[in-house]
Amino acid sequence: MRLLIMFLLLLPAVAVGAAEFQPFDPAKYSQQVTECDRLASHPEDPFHVAAGLERKDIDLPAAIAACEEAVRKDPANPRLNYQLARVYGYSGLGEKSIPYRAVAVDADYPQSLFVVGYLTLYGVNKQPQDTCRAAELIRRSAQQGRLAGQVGFVRWAMTGMFDECNVKREPAEMLEFLAAAKKQTEGDFYKDQLIELLEEQVRAGMK
Repeated sequence: MRLLIMFLLLLPAVAVGAAEFQPFDPAKYSQQVTECDRLASHPEDPFHVAAGLERKDIDLPAAIAACEEAVRKDPANPRLNYQLARVYGYSGLGEKSIPYRAVAVDADYPQSLFVVGYLTLYGVNKQPQDTCRAAELIRRSAQQGRLAGQVGFVRWAMTGMFDECNVKREPAEMLEFLAAAKKQTEGDFYKDQLIELLEEQVRAGMK
């Protein structure tokens, strides 16, 4: 009887774990193009709504003003929070970026999951360093389909960087990440070569 009770108590936890991942749904947030989008979108953000700009092409003071206004009007929108954090970070205001990074991450915004994961992994741009938190964020970005997360998570996991972390590093899942990444490379030779090399490393580790 005692074993049965313990088993039943574990059932909710198992159910929660199984339903842990939910794909990001942009429809929950406004997709209206703002001046913040025009001035601060990242070109590799899967959910940007305006043509993205590389860092060197951004008018940072104008982008900050536009994104502050956009976030003031729509404070829960993770895309706008990510973009405000982006331009604050580029302007040397990393500490000011942190709460806006958090809003985007908490909404599972794929671009922010990878970027904040990377910043957390190396402790740069005023983001506190935490390898295991980084591993979690980068894996979540991979789950959400972010190419950089799919490749980056496998690469860092295979180097042993996440060995001390309680983060899932199953070979089958990592191969799924790489297969999904390959569909996004548009035939880029160098990206495909990197993915194939990682696939070989993962498979070799399974033997």
